[in-house]
Amino acid sequence: MIEKMSFVTLAGPKNEIDYLVTHYLSKHDIHLENALAEFSSSDQFTTYNEENPFKDALNKSHELMGLVKNPEKVKIENISIKSAEGFIDKIDDRLSDIEDEISKLNTQIQALDADFNSLAPFKGLNYTLKGIYDMDFFKYRFGKIPKVNFDKFESYLDPDINAIFITTLAETEYVYGVFFAPNEYFEEVAKDFKNINFDEIAIAKKYKDFPDKECENILSQKEDLQKQVQAKEDSINDVIEESKTKLVSAIRRIETAYSNFDVRKLSAVTRESGVNFQVLCGWMATKEAKKLQKETDDDVNIVCIVSDDVTEHKTKPPTKLKNLKIVKPFELFVKMYGLPAYNEFDPTLFLTITYAFIFGIMFGDLGQGLCLFIGGAILYKVKKMDLAGIVCAAGVSSCIFGALFGSFFGFEFDSVISPLKSMVTLPFLGEINIVLVAAFLFGSFVILTTMVLNIANAIKQKNLGKALFGPNAVTGFIFYASVIAVILLYMTGKPLPGTVLLIIMFVVPLALIFFEEPLKNLIAKKKPIDESAGIFAATAFFELFDYLITYLSNALSFLRIGVFAISHAAMMEVVMTLAGAENGGMPNILVVIIGNIIVLGMEGLVVGIQVLRLEYYEIFGRFYDGSGREFVPFRKNNK
Repeated sequence: MIEKMSFVTLAGPKNEIDYLVTHYLSKHDIHLENALAEFSSSDQFTTYNEENPFKDALNKSHELMGLVKNPEKVKIENISIKSAEGFIDKIDDRLSDIEDEISKLNTQIQALDADFNSLAPFKGLNYTLKGIYDMDFFKYRFGKIPKVNFDKFESYLDPDINAIFITTLAETEYVYGVFFAPNEYFEEVAKDFKNINFDEIAIAKKYKDFPDKECENILSQKEDLQKQVQAKEDSINDVIEESKTKLVSAIRRIETAYSNFDVRKLSAVTRESGVNFQVLCGWMATKEAKKLQKETDDDVNIVCIVSDDVTEHKTKPPTKLKNLKIVKPFELFVKMYGLPAYNEFDPTLFLTITYAFIFGIMFGDLGQGLCLFIGGAILYKVKKMDLAGIVCAAGVSSCIFGALFGSFFGFEFDSVISPLKSMVTLPFLGEINIVLVAAFLFGSFVILTTMVLNIANAIKQKNLGKALFGPNAVTGFIFYASVIAVILLYMTGKPLPGTVLLIIMFVVPLALIFFEEPLKNLIAKKKPIDESAGIFAATAFFELFDYLITYLSNALSFLRIGVFAISHAAMMEVVMTLAGAENGGMPNILVVIIGNIIVLGMEGLVVGIQVLRLEYYEIFGRFYDGSGREFVPFRKNNK
């Protein structure tokens, strides 16, 4: 059902808006609207133009919250906004100092990484770096040569070149090493090496030992620095952990203050005048609105006005669903299609009954239904998943029809009806499966029920034309009910009254449906249709023809209920045959288990989707608009 709504207007001094939010709005569910839009004239009112002062504090808070482990488990303490901001700044400053130290350590680590990458290719050099630096008569260069060029080393260089190249590392792409040349020939040798794309690698002069020793020293220094970084990061965690309760409380207080301040965006305030006050408007459940009004009676600074006439306000009431716990999971499917408008029928209960009923028929097996029920119940209890609740309800229905069909994981027992074997003989049609007949009759009953719901919706919306004329209105109900009655009379051997009903009840409803548009305009006192009689007649004829086709297709769509019931029974019969259970034989339990798992997973999913398709296209389309907007209380947003 849809909760009854009242429009609430709260007014008070402009500088008391935080008081109003903290003491009233944060304690009651109210769907706020733009107050300025509610007034017919904005000459006397304007909006706040102040920037939210808690923006910076909120950004800091979100950064700090990312460091808190399991903040949802922290018990929130009361703290003033001033204390909260001061505490956040204090913690932020402490962490900033530690993070600066970490940054400096990371810079040192990066420098060591660069030095290590320079030295590592030369670890195979059996000379100390200091010995190389101190040579008086020779110069040197560390570097790398593309391997392709190195292979042609002798052809590129003069055989009598005055240089020595010591290879330290040969990779797939480059050859690393160092060349030495006498001082007087060094420039000439350097040019020759440049011709073979020798790329110099600079080695810091602070490293003087053997390259491999220096690399070990670098790794040791890096490890020490990394330990220091880890210690600093642990200290950050310690700071957060030791002040966790107060920190989370401060963050939540700032979030609340930020959200409370943003209420100003929806409020209207008086322009510069002798009286300076603000107005907030919104929708509340009528019962809660009365409570709020009673609470503010003794508050001299707050005026609360509650209006129960929803039609006199510019905004439409939002929709707040209130259903029994057993029905509530099915709100998921209703919301997927669209929430009902405030003045519309809530289809949740109807959807619950029809969805579970249809699923049970299409997937009737006592054992598999128990699996769905147990699995859905556990998931719903643990995870609070609405879909799991729907599966649980579908499982109950599947158990009921499984008992009626005499099926337990495919094993048959005495039953009321068998989807594969129960037949009935009908005039004109001969012998036909009784499940298909039942599916057709059930579908017809559901279609007629949706028409009644559509009529009820129209009456609730005070739309008499919609209630009386149309394929889903009174005229459509009479026509479709007459069709079903004629079929039943002919099938039960009573053609005469069926023919009379066919002649009388077909013509009048169809004629009224044909003239649906002008009749609706007449009732609504609108101008007649501005088009020629020929165009109107052609349009109305094709629309009527489309309605008739839709009636037929809707009725036939419900036959899939019976078809799926039969196919499910046939699939389980195949499983039992594969398991060797025909003629009373001892079945292969492993085959039975695997077969049931496949049917439960594959057909269960297909049936669930097909039932939802029937709900949306064959049922909802006849009476339900789903154009409502959700009731979103300020308190939920604030939370």
